[in-house]
Amino acid sequence: MLSSCASANCIHPLSNNAPAYPVELVTTQSIRGESVCLRPIRPEDAEIEQAFVRGLTPEARHFRFFDTIKELSPTDLRRLISIDYDRCMAIIAVIGTGEDETEIGVARYAADTESEHVCEFAIVIADDWEGSGLAAALMEQLITAARARSFVLMYGDILHYNMRMLRFVDKLGFRLEPHPDEASLYRAVLKL
Repeated sequence: MLSSCASANCIHPLSNNAPAYPVELVTTQSIRGESVCLRPIRPEDAEIEQAFVRGLTPEARHFRFFDTIKELSPTDLRRLISIDYDRCMAIIAVIGTGEDETEIGVARYAADTESEHVCEFAIVIADDWEGSGLAAALMEQLITAARARSFVLMYGDILHYNMRMLRFVDKLGFRLEPHPDEASLYRAVLKL
């Protein structure tokens, strides 16, 4: 279940005025009888984020990145883990603790470059967790975070043949529209 997300403009600033880690978004849920922690990503999550992307199937990486990458470049990895928690958010789902922590999904948004009250979302779930309810839990947390940060509209671009994702966003209440620039994509839009 994937779409794209343009979060290049959301790297966490290296200053003392950086937003605090949003602890209010840390939750634990029982999914498939296993304790799953949903929490905002941190810069120290580089290894589990890279391992997560490496573990995705080629199809999942294609749907998420619109590319056939096998792993994240150092620049892309830094961009995905070092976010500002305000204009951008990434909620990861992890199982295990400490050194045994494993990422099993991530949902993120990034503020649109043309409107500060609009954000673009992306989500990807490990194949073993598809159909478990994890994707819905991640999106619910992400939508809650976006609303709390005064976003009024969320959208995501989805390949027209990614039927699982199209059905998923429809169930969440997103409206599907033709993409304004690319015929191979749909744009899913949700008023917040």
